[in-house]
Amino acid sequence: MVRVKICGITTLRDAQAAVDAGADALGFIFAQSPRRVSRTKVKWIVTHLAPWITKVGVFVNENIPNIVETMEFCKLDAVQLHGDEDVSTVRALRAMGYPVIKAIRVAGSLHEKKLDRYPASAILLDTAAPGLYGGSGRVFDWKVLKKVSGVKPVIVSGGLKPDNVRALLKVFKPYGVDVSSGVESSPRKKNYKSVKEFIKNVKTR
Repeated sequence: MVRVKICGITTLRDAQAAVDAGADALGFIFAQSPRRVSRTKVKWIVTHLAPWITKVGVFVNENIPNIVETMEFCKLDAVQLHGDEDVSTVRALRAMGYPVIKAIRVAGSLHEKKLDRYPASAILLDTAAPGLYGGSGRVFDWKVLKKVSGVKPVIVSGGLKPDNVRALLKVFKPYGVDVSSGVESSPRKKNYKSVKEFIKNVKTR
């Protein structure tokens, strides 16, 4: 079963709506973003969530001590590195016991060696966009996914919406899919109908 992560969560109501709709994981953004949320707010949201939901902290080029401090303060389960972090950062966080999702931005081609060099728990593929580390809302060419067959768990992001996620799954069956703007009424506000539809389209085959 393909897993679903709803990212850019900023309120308990949005978090609970995603969980109720069948989300497997929730993402909280601590980097510069319209969906950035404070550690205090995230900690409060997390205390109200079921323990079986994976809570992911999303960071961009943050130093390791700050990542660890945030993870411990908020009681999060996994780290998502969405910037230019190097192999040593991934390795250090893994050594501390954190599952790590390393994001790689796709611009045209994709090389398996680039995916393999990161000792991450999973690789997230997002669309490359000038000046952005994520959140472009654009789809990359899914044909490149044929090259990642057999590589470590792959999560696909970038421009996914309720009306195109089934098309992705016909091309490639990833470990998971990640969506934020594609299920929003506006930045920071999830559209609950879209969240339900997106998860239904992933889970119902």
